[in-house]
Amino acid sequence: MRKEVWFGLTIMAMVVIGVFVLMPSPSEMTNGHLGLLMLALVVVAIMLGFPTAFTLMGMGVFFAWLAYNSRSPHEAVGLTLDLMVQRAYAVMANDVLISIPLFVFMGYLVERANLIDRLFKSLHLAMARVPGSLAVATIVTCAIFATATGIVGAVVTLMGLLAFPAMLKAGYNVRLSAGAITAGGCLGILIPPSVLLIVYGATAGVSVVKLYAGAFFPGIMLAGLYLAYVIVVAKLKPHYAPPLSEEDRRVPLPAWASGIAQGGSSNAVAGLLGALRGKRPAGVTSGTLLGQLGIALLPALAFALAMGLTYRAVTTVEKQDTEGVVQMGEGMDSGTESTESGSADLAEPPTEGGLAEPPAAGALAEPPSEDKKPEAAVVPTPAAPADKAPAEKTDVTPAPEEGDTKPAPMSYWIALGVGLAAMLVFYAIFSFARLEIFKMLLGSFFPLAILIMAVLGAIVFGLATPTEAAAMGSLGGLILAAAYKRLNLAVLKESVFLTAKTSAMVCWLFVGSSIFSAAFALLGGQEIINNWVLSLDMTPLQFMILAQVIIFLLGWPLEWTEIIVIFMPIFIPLLAHFEVDPLFFGLLVALNLQTAFLSPPVAMAAFYLKGVSPPHVTLNQIFLGMLPFMAIQVLALILLYMFPAIGLWLPELLYN
Repeated sequence: MRKEVWFGLTIMAMVVIGVFVLMPSPSEMTNGHLGLLMLALVVVAIMLGFPTAFTLMGMGVFFAWLAYNSRSPHEAVGLTLDLMVQRAYAVMANDVLISIPLFVFMGYLVERANLIDRLFKSLHLAMARVPGSLAVATIVTCAIFATATGIVGAVVTLMGLLAFPAMLKAGYNVRLSAGAITAGGCLGILIPPSVLLIVYGATAGVSVVKLYAGAFFPGIMLAGLYLAYVIVVAKLKPHYAPPLSEEDRRVPLPAWASGIAQGGSSNAVAGLLGALRGKRPAGVTSGTLLGQLGIALLPALAFALAMGLTYRAVTTVEKQDTEGVVQMGEGMDSGTESTESGSADLAEPPTEGGLAEPPAAGALAEPPSEDKKPEAAVVPTPAAPADKAPAEKTDVTPAPEEGDTKPAPMSYWIALGVGLAAMLVFYAIFSFARLEIFKMLLGSFFPLAILIMAVLGAIVFGLATPTEAAAMGSLGGLILAAAYKRLNLAVLKESVFLTAKTSAMVCWLFVGSSIFSAAFALLGGQEIINNWVLSLDMTPLQFMILAQVIIFLLGWPLEWTEIIVIFMPIFIPLLAHFEVDPLFFGLLVALNLQTAFLSPPVAMAAFYLKGVSPPHVTLNQIFLGMLPFMAIQVLALILLYMFPAIGLWLPELLYN
């Protein structure tokens, strides 16, 4: 029998033995113990291969009937059926779930636009001089494509067909190559727009918008750690990731570029300007040269536009709401008149040593006598001037009005100087070969980047709800597929069918999870777990470590969907007692659940890759290649806990 089967049977045996050892005898068993028994049976049934959604529903209905039957046997069936209908309706009435099919549809359209081939080739050539360039390009491609699609299986499968053979042909280590593909492909469940975050938000009652904003930097951090690991391994062990040969780095140039490079400068901008002013290759028109020059100057134009918009943002004074606010110096006349009319509201402060009885009513109208003048002359009167002269002499700075400007901060000028230096270096080495690579990126990387940033920007900056942004992303996917001439009836039909299939799976999971959670609460299982955890008298740090270890271990036999819908409702009620922010807890869980796709025996990413890999690549090699990336995930989890600002800074900046 295979090792994976033995491993799964061992875990199931441990669960069953644990249930029999820890459960009391049938005569002493309470409804709460039945709830814990239901939880254990669900895990065993899922590991045996039963469909998760219907297992949850079946167990939930049966144990809910047991709970109602123990209270009122005559109404048990009716109450159980009512519970099923109410929980199913509550799930279907959740507006947040509408965005799931839209994001999934966008992902399938982008996948079928055949962008991943162009994206990998352009990134591979752009990073040719980076150590481990093929693996680095693979991780970057996976991160971008997984962000656009959010479908782990599709990304790992496509990159297994495209990048895995290329890395093996170049002499890359099998384990390093497999780990880069599987780890990079799983980034889509963390980096927004992620279906996992939508499911967690709907389960825990946390804003999906804040989850998207919070998961942005942890996702980038995790991808950066992957890249750093690959580069370090390539430097320390060059035989694991051999550098590319000159032939593989060579970029074929069009005839006009070769003619200009041979007859003039190899620098793209200088060569194009020289060709416009002087001799040019035969058959090359001025329109062609101007068009290529415009493409070459696009980075400079984008930099100038970005810095111009930033300058306007940091120097423009925002309009202040002055309605109901009295300007300094105004109202003095009314105060004086009030004083003269006998009001004591703006009375002169008492003199030094003036602890004597206050003057009688109306005494403010009486002028001071002659013998009190020297004593009164010693006391300044800044608070209540007797006339307008002091107010007119006071130096009052008027409030800035809309349209006024202020000096730009020093950080802006530093950023401008660094950017200008970077642009000079960029154009100094911007050859015709790099111009061709840049044009390849324009046709593959930037369309995806614009689509992703438009969707995420609309959500994060409050321009649209997740559902509206998902609809906009679906439209963008249609436009991309049409632009690359991949949109036809067959592609559209297949995308709609796969979207319906995936959405039905998620919705049935939610219905089953809702019925299961209701039955678990009816039996009192949640109360038993709460009392047990609280009896341990743990600190918030200890609780967080315990929760993350449990989730990490659950990632071995279960997938992230099952962990979210089954076990998150158990953890969420405990967060308030330990004063843990559900948003921060969700970010930790999302980062932790990366392991659900990389941990055996249910490491689905490994099976996706094995299905398209050459016969000599074994499943054990893929598992061994994923282990270092699992360690990196644990490191990223520790960094996020030690420095919560990685995940919480952006939500606090935008929404607090």
